[in-house]
Amino acid sequence: MPKSKVRKKTPYTAPADRRTPVKVKSAGPSHPIYVAVMLGVMLLGLAWLVVNYIAGDKIPLMSELGNWNFAIGFALMIGGLLMTMRWR
Repeated sequence: MPKSKVRKKTPYTAPADRRTPVKVKSAGPSHPIYVAVMLGVMLLGLAWLVVNYIAGDKIPLMSELGNWNFAIGFALMIGGLLMTMRWR
């Protein structure tokens, strides 16, 4: 069987006038206060849930909120976890 001919193609290069190089500023590490706030929000949510379980019926504000205490505690913890996405 005869061997097929191989075509030589030049690789495609984009025209230089269509692309302008853009310098991207590299993001540095997060500020230590950001990390402290992030961890504080997560721990505050955890503490809210623990206090609700242990003494929720003895604290007037928590007894008035009822099951909303779970929403508050989990919202605080999720807020802290969402902050971890911006942590560098």
